[in-house]
Amino acid sequence: MLTALYPWIKSLHIISMVAWMAGMFYLPRLYVYHCGTKPGSTDSERFKTMEYRLLRQIINPAMIATFVFGILLVLTPGVIDWSAGWWWAKLACLFLMTGFHGAMSKWRREFMEDRNTKSERFYRIANEVPTILLMVIVVMVIARPF
Repeated sequence: MLTALYPWIKSLHIISMVAWMAGMFYLPRLYVYHCGTKPGSTDSERFKTMEYRLLRQIINPAMIATFVFGILLVLTPGVIDWSAGWWWAKLACLFLMTGFHGAMSKWRREFMEDRNTKSERFYRIANEVPTILLMVIVVMVIARPF
């Protein structure tokens, strides 16, 4: 059954992954801009709304869909060679991406409660994390170097 649906599942996995990554690239950028606002100001409250909606309405559902379709791909017979190193490197980066997602959720809560202590520079650097992880994941899946 899964083998027959493989192209559809893979397509949905890629679509949901692109949506997840789009949010993962944009949310830290919102944090950079949010740092420049005064807590309680109209601008700060606007950023809180934008961050909340981005995380809850786009990033979280897209991550869940990515996981669901990814698990279905893994369960499809013949898709994964469990002895291949690329698979384990990709999986490790996926866990790191998920951990980064959790960190961004924590940072959003800190902004919501006007408790952010991190700098604009911190969020500018953090903004690069999903890019680096995505590059490694794509190379592992497409080039399968080991």
